[in-house]
Amino acid sequence: MPRVRSIITGTGSYIPPVRVPNDEFMGHDFRMADGEKLTKANHEILAQFEAITGIRERRYVPPGLVASDIAYEAAKAALESSNVDPESLDFLIVAHNFGDVRGDSTRHVDICPALAARVKARLQIRAPGTVAYDIVFGCPGWLQGVINADTAIRAGDARRAMIIGAETLSRISDPHDRDSMIYADGAGATIIEATESDDGAGILAHVARSDTLDHSSMLFMGPSYNEEVFLESIFLKMEGRKLYKYALQTVAGSMKLCLEKAGIPLADVKKILLHQANGKMDEAIVEALYEMYGMERPHDTLPMTISTLGNSSVATIPTMLDLIVKGQLEGHRIATGDVLLFASVGAGMHINAFVYRVP
Repeated sequence: MPRVRSIITGTGSYIPPVRVPNDEFMGHDFRMADGEKLTKANHEILAQFEAITGIRERRYVPPGLVASDIAYEAAKAALESSNVDPESLDFLIVAHNFGDVRGDSTRHVDICPALAARVKARLQIRAPGTVAYDIVFGCPGWLQGVINADTAIRAGDARRAMIIGAETLSRISDPHDRDSMIYADGAGATIIEATESDDGAGILAHVARSDTLDHSSMLFMGPSYNEEVFLESIFLKMEGRKLYKYALQTVAGSMKLCLEKAGIPLADVKKILLHQANGKMDEAIVEALYEMYGMERPHDTLPMTISTLGNSSVATIPTMLDLIVKGQLEGHRIATGDVLLFASVGAGMHINAFVYRVP
């Protein structure tokens, strides 16, 4: 008997044009949390950073652009790829964490009106039934937006939705903090819509969890490590080692739970689209998942974009999906019948995942 499921019908992304290679940080004044200068030479810091994260360069937005601007560009690309009438969208969801952050010295954060409302207006969508709202859920925000939209579709409350992830982390990263080298900018958009299918295509299952009681403070906003320069500004901070440990202990288990909920064996999974936070951590998470099944991981299961795009938070997975769908990520293709496992972890601490079979 046919079931209503959500299928992906369009993808788009905006990859900022400003390339920032690691050697751009060679002259940075890196400090510790107490403001003391690091004793290790910058070339050693950069070498260690690349070895751990896998990041060689990242992308930043040029001056004058903000998160809602690049969200709009990704949305336009998704609409063009799908030939969907934007007036037919039931939801327009924008995942972000910091709103529109201006690129000047004020670092002014603007979240009113909602970024989704701004994107809807820029797209000139008149339909009042296109409900536009934002979701703030850490790096898993785009994925949570997909889960929300899929839930509405399966309940019969929607037929079509666009979910966008957009962020300009370069605007809220402390240049005196080594962790600033992880962060990047970008936007990705995905259109999902209802279909009645008896071939098992579409979103098969999803899971989410929030470990806020003991772990919500691992990412937070705090002062610059050089308050002589940035006296009143606050920046994104994280406890990297604790986050790494938490992710290794929990993410693989959530991915396994999602597969079990979908009734899909790990051997059937063609690709794992995992949030690109840290290359070494991502590899360890996926290795842990395969170890749970007593299996060795195939070499082409885990697409990676972090080496050249960095960590663009909510934009990483939808951008990666768009690149794969359009044949722009070397060594990775998806075809009808392929099973994809999506997963993310981030500020909160939140973890989510969904299983998708390509129609």
